Amino acid sequence: MEIYDQSTSSQIAKKLLEIKAIKLSPNDPFTWASGWKSPIYCDNRLSLSFPAVRKLIQEKLTSAIRTHFLNIEAVAGVATAGIPQGVLIADQLDIPFIYVRSKAKGHGMGNMIEGKITPGQKVVVVEDLVSTGGSSLKAVNDLRAAGFEVLGMVAIFTYGFEIAETNFKKENVKLYCLSDYSSLLPQALEEGYVSKENMETLAEWRKSPDTWQQ
Repeated sequence: MEIYDQSTSSQIAKKLLEIKAIKLSPNDPFTWASGWKSPIYCDNRLSLSFPAVRKLIQEKLTSAIRTHFLNIEAVAGVATAGIPQGVLIADQLDIPFIYVRSKAKGHGMGNMIEGKITPGQKVVVVEDLVSTGGSSLKAVNDLRAAGFEVLGMVAIFTYGFEIAETNFKKENVKLYCLSDYSSLLPQALEEGYVSKENMETLAEWRKSPDTWQQ
């Protein structure tokens, strides 16, 4: 798991904070669907409503793919938030786009993957956010089961959990992210979104997110 570069990471973190795609609330934490308490909430879909930020993310994700995955033949978005990002990148690269459902369609053809399935085709998976990596890697395995060759994955943001690092290594998937939690914190402090007193609490959360404040 690697970030694009430190300058880009800080730039993306700043923009996501500005448009409130990322919110920090260490004293009144959010509750995730998993039940985890968290001082951060991330909804990168908001970037789609801000043309300048949308364009920046499109350019940086496309650049990451061009740098690390030269043999790409198609882009695969992960439903749902990875779909619009993937379409933007595929359009920029002028290559096919497909997307992976979280579960097979309940009617019609019962598709798990939407778009033309070409066994052996080299694809790069696009995500908006990586937490533990579970849903992202499920999409990778669904693509592999359908006969695609997955070159790797790009994402806008990652929390940088150790379990995600372990999971991606276990599945032998290269992951490149534009920004991460480590870059976010100093940016949030500099811009006044959090205080110095909050920094220790925010740092502690990432070490043990499943037991934080329990």
